[in-house]
Amino acid sequence: MAEDLSISTRSGFSLATIMARKSSDPEALSRKIGVPLPSGPRTSKAGSLMLIGTGPGVWLAFSDKPAIDSAEQLQARVGALASVSDQSSAYSVLRLAGHDARRLLQRGVAIDLHPSQFGPGQVATSMIAHIGVILWQVDDLPTYEIATFRSFAESFRHWVDVTERAL
Repeated sequence: MAEDLSISTRSGFSLATIMARKSSDPEALSRKIGVPLPSGPRTSKAGSLMLIGTGPGVWLAFSDKPAIDSAEQLQARVGALASVSDQSSAYSVLRLAGHDARRLLQRGVAIDLHPSQFGPGQVATSMIAHIGVILWQVDDLPTYEIATFRSFAESFRHWVDVTERAL
């Protein structure tokens, strides 16, 4: 059993997908959102809003503050520069923290999580136990957050629990 591992399910957050339109000016979009756009698979944060780069011109907007109308507010801010879709009910987010978090994740994800290759602010879209995940490293502890579709959350948590017992 892992000695240095904390596992918790995040709650009370808001999450939205932002997809830039082809003709959008990235600088203008960044100003409208109020957060620098991460280029590539990285995170960028300003205040309570974090952008998670998941693909070219696509980000998840994550906030610790639940807001029923956050996607609508973002859409109003970005106007015709991007499309915004609420994802708050679509995803479950699990937080793994502690030295053993990396050990646990390395048993399932086909990514080099060594600190020299994957550090705070980095993002990966991958698979763990045949379940699609979006994984980002929060800090050097290390702390990771993993978003998966809510319908797979129980299966993913089962994999985490079984793998943790094997550490």
